[in-house]
Amino acid sequence: MKHMEVVGVRVEMPSNQPIVLLKESEGDRYLPIWIGGVEATAIALAQQGVAPARPLTHDLFRDVLDALDTGLETVNITGLSDGIFYAELVFSNGVEVSARPSDSIALALRTGTPIYAHEDVIEEAGMPIPDEQEDQVEAFREFLDNISPEDFGRRST
Repeated sequence: MKHMEVVGVRVEMPSNQPIVLLKESEGDRYLPIWIGGVEATAIALAQQGVAPARPLTHDLFRDVLDALDTGLETVNITGLSDGIFYAELVFSNGVEVSARPSDSIALALRTGTPIYAHEDVIEEAGMPIPDEQEDQVEAFREFLDNISPEDFGRRST
């Protein structure tokens, strides 16, 4: 298992499909995961530290965990099959629950939970970005700083 950091979310063109981009903490590989618009918004809100007037589903889940005095220990990206990523939520009481990576990442950001990915998943879907492309990554980070959650609600038909 490799520790991963959330770089951010963006909309892939021309398909207009949101992705969340993870990066190895100790390495140069990036893991793009295609996600839904609602989940992209939830991740973007958490990264920006925006607290909605009423709790979103991921905020509610975090609050329920707090009320039940149960912590989320890790989020693990466990598999990739036919282009679909799989994840598990690992709780402090030892329970593991299968979940979508997008929901898992949104919850991890709200709870400060570390995110890990199996080496096999990174090997299959990850991509190294050489040092000379770091300026593109920096441009991506600048893009993330200027994007708003409303940008993910737009869809073309």
